Amino acid sequence: MFLSLQNQSLDEQIDTQFGNATEWFTDAILAQIPITESVGLPWVLIVLILGATYFTSYFKLINFREFFTAIRVAKGNYDNLESGGLVSVSNMVSTIDGDQPDTIRVEGKVEGEVSHFQALTAAVSATVGLGNIAGVAIALSIGGPGATFWMVLAGLLGMSSKFVECTLGVKYREVDENGTIYGGPMYYLKKGLKEKGFDKLGKVLAILFAIMCIGGSFGGGNMFQANQAFKLFEYVTGGEASFLSGQGWLFGLVMAIAVGVVIIGGIKKIAKVTDKVVPVMVVVYILAVLTILGINFSKIPSAFAAIWDGAFSPEGIGGGFVGVLIQGFKRAAFSNEAGIGSSSIAHSAVKTSYPASEGLVALLEPFIDTVLVCTMTALVLIITGSVDTSVVLSNEEGVILTATALESGISWFPYLLSVAVILFAFSSMISWSYYGYQSWSYLFGRKKSTAYTYKIIFCIFTIIGSAATLNAVVDFSDAMVFAMMVPNMIGLFLLRKKVLEELKKYKDLIKGKL
Repeated sequence: MFLSLQNQSLDEQIDTQFGNATEWFTDAILAQIPITESVGLPWVLIVLILGATYFTSYFKLINFREFFTAIRVAKGNYDNLESGGLVSVSNMVSTIDGDQPDTIRVEGKVEGEVSHFQALTAAVSATVGLGNIAGVAIALSIGGPGATFWMVLAGLLGMSSKFVECTLGVKYREVDENGTIYGGPMYYLKKGLKEKGFDKLGKVLAILFAIMCIGGSFGGGNMFQANQAFKLFEYVTGGEASFLSGQGWLFGLVMAIAVGVVIIGGIKKIAKVTDKVVPVMVVVYILAVLTILGINFSKIPSAFAAIWDGAFSPEGIGGGFVGVLIQGFKRAAFSNEAGIGSSSIAHSAVKTSYPASEGLVALLEPFIDTVLVCTMTALVLIITGSVDTSVVLSNEEGVILTATALESGISWFPYLLSVAVILFAFSSMISWSYYGYQSWSYLFGRKKSTAYTYKIIFCIFTIIGSAATLNAVVDFSDAMVFAMMVPNMIGLFLLRKKVLEELKKYKDLIKGKL
């Protein structure tokens, strides 16, 4: 074995060692329930979809009823109502300098680190990523145009799950003596379940989530992003003839340095970057897509017809519904991460006294990510004739197919896409580094030394991700993200009534009853 490693390039050695180290874990987590001879459904996906459907029903279609309220909150229309607002205080938490963390932020002013818009962009930067580009192409290669219908449906349902977890993230967050926010599933699992009388269960679930979130930050939030960015960059600079061919580690090193410069500053620095980068990268990508749609405007009605017809064909239902969930939502942490719990970490840092206000803002994420961006990508692929269901794309081919579809409209669009992809990857990585660090600090403490240790390891995994083959990276990433869902969904179900109370409180505030 040692001699064989000596004969491999650095990229190949990294890939071999990484694949061997993670194979047993991915096999255990990604166990599938067979649907057809060739298609299997990971059991955890069933939990995600059933959970999203249940929350949509329990909160009486909140994803539709409160959609425009969510937009107004994100715009800051109700910020003047925050003064003097109250946050339910748990008597189960420890004190900081003799005060309860929950009360520190509402004494004299509304505490928090970022605005509603910044919290949204920080979270969207992690969700709107390469799953919207590569994942959609792969999903359509399996399910045909009809896959788009099921993708949108799953995104709409996911809005309800996102509302629940982000409301809880704010409700049970903690604030240290410096005003730094700590929140996410680790805290609402531990504190919330203790209030329900499940003290030991809450502690175990919180620890499990934190471990898996750290792994997810290294995998789907880091290695996958760096890997896809390198693959497209290599493609547009000449493919195998590129000066970086076989030198993924070098690309990863540059990305690691860029990421490291940002993440040292914490959520405030991250938010300042994402509230500028996210709008730019989304606008760049959407303008490119809209240009193609504009050139082929007459074909749009037939594309929608193909989506509708294909959604209810055997190919669309088997390959589309299952294929999208497996091949589409698995990309970049299930595309919108609804039910995973990760986004609630970013939303916890918002400046608000009413947890439900941020839960409402958060439900916009799956809409932006899946309903808008993924649908636009799908339309371009369908209109340009890039969808070929006779050939199932590999992970590497997904992003390249989208680049080819854009190239059919304007020859230099792949270069524009490569810039957008690098920005997508960069923003996702810095946001996921925050998620991972929050989990790391929950397990190992909030000292500066532990923070720097995590951030150094995170940057090392950026280099590994660029060098490893995508299949190894994707399997590891999927397994970690799937695993995060298990403790999180248990907590969301058990704490759903707390969320309902917070929603009523905030709606009463808007109506002038408080």
